[in-house]
Amino acid sequence: MPETIIAKCERSGLRMTEQRRVIANVLEDAHDHPDVEALYTRASAIDPRISIATVYRTVKLFEEAGILDKHEFGDGRARYESADREHHDHLIDMNSGQVIEFCDPEIEALQEKIAQKLGYRLKGHRLELYGVPIKK
Repeated sequence: MPETIIAKCERSGLRMTEQRRVIANVLEDAHDHPDVEALYTRASAIDPRISIATVYRTVKLFEEAGILDKHEFGDGRARYESADREHHDHLIDMNSGQVIEFCDPEIEALQEKIAQKLGYRLKGHRLELYGVPIKK
């Protein structure tokens, strides 16, 4: 079972206030790539004392500690997900903003092949595809 965000924070020596715990739990439960406003809406529904400034500070702290990954998909909003999730790529629906996670073995092999052809050993990558639904 993967380590929880709260456990990662504690292992990293971060002081975990009750509000940070709520935000960490909201992030843990997210099945999308929420931005700060979405995190604030979800966290403040649990604890109305949480301010949007607290959410901004908390995600910045978690990101700096290597607990969260920040993504910018070109819509002007930073979105977040747990940093240690299994590798995946993203397809962004340009109409709705929906982020679809995928992993394709052919794309992974092609990236390795290209790096090798250019004289490199691939150490990591981030692939973001942008598209609109095909009308049927």
